[in-house]
Amino acid sequence: MRADRLLSLLLLLQNRGRMTARELAAELEVSVRTIHRDIEALGASGVPVVAERGPLGGFRLMDGYRTRLTGLTDAEAGALFLAAVPGAARELGLGALLATARLKVRAALPAEPAEHARLVEERFHLDAPAWFREGDAVPHLETVARAVWERRVLRVHYRRWRGEVHRELLPLGMVLKGGVWYLVAAAVPGGAPDPGPPLTTAEGTGEGTGTPGGTGPDTVRTYRVSRLLSAEAGEETFERPAGFDLAGHWERSSRRLEEALRPTTAELRISPRARRLLPMRFGAVAVEALEGAGPPDGEGWIRVTMRVETTTVAVGDLLSLGAEAEVIGPAELREAVAREAGATARRYACLL
Repeated sequence: MRADRLLSLLLLLQNRGRMTARELAAELEVSVRTIHRDIEALGASGVPVVAERGPLGGFRLMDGYRTRLTGLTDAEAGALFLAAVPGAARELGLGALLATARLKVRAALPAEPAEHARLVEERFHLDAPAWFREGDAVPHLETVARAVWERRVLRVHYRRWRGEVHRELLPLGMVLKGGVWYLVAAAVPGGAPDPGPPLTTAEGTGEGTGTPGGTGPDTVRTYRVSRLLSAEAGEETFERPAGFDLAGHWERSSRRLEEALRPTTAELRISPRARRLLPMRFGAVAVEALEGAGPPDGEGWIRVTMRVETTTVAVGDLLSLGAEAEVIGPAELREAVAREAGATARRYACLL
């Protein structure tokens, strides 16, 4: 570990120029005393480190010195694919590898591309999680990630809406969606199938109802990592299904999930103000509905047809628009909204 830290220290000085011991300690997550020992070790190995004292002092490399120790290890090269989401890399236990890999890449770049890379990093930052929500606790994330990487059978205790289950899984990949980690896995051949319909967003997504003992796409399901009560990677390894495409699987299963979650449509009459609110409240389905809207009537209201979830969920969603929207159909949904609105009015009648 010290050799890796010394290399990181050397690359920091090469890429950033003068840095204080406190700044180096913060970057490498060690004490200031450790930095001073490491600086001495670099000097003893022939690296020309210059120490400058005073308020503007610090450590720097002698002018003109550049290291050529910029080859990436396999692990560092893999970590680079998470460079756009450093928070995710830290959660997976790859934060230090990613930091070292980025330093090596920058050290290997000629002056102009290196400066451009620095400016991009300085001016653009990707923060994947959504606003106003706490991130999931994922204590088993590193175990799951290691099992995915090493192709090891994963034994899990998983909490679903329908109860807790124990599963033996073949972990095929991981997805970070909206700040939430998901595991894409197939059932171990010959093991107990995951019964029932595909999982929902709270638990994951699924591809079909599953067939016992197979590893084809019909057995591949998605599990929310935060719902793992325990996870243990076994010694057994497995071969990934030929031709399995993680990105393609996720896109297909996500599309099917969205269609399953919004099985019906609602016909609405909405005000000019609701036209502005609709995309903020309902996202892409609202944009789609507005694109197919009819012409405004004499009051400026328009009619739209929008995909919605089950009646129970749709009632609460649509009532969030208040008096700016009227449900025209289907009749069952209109009546349910009317009942809920009436109950709310009675609740507050004493204040009118």
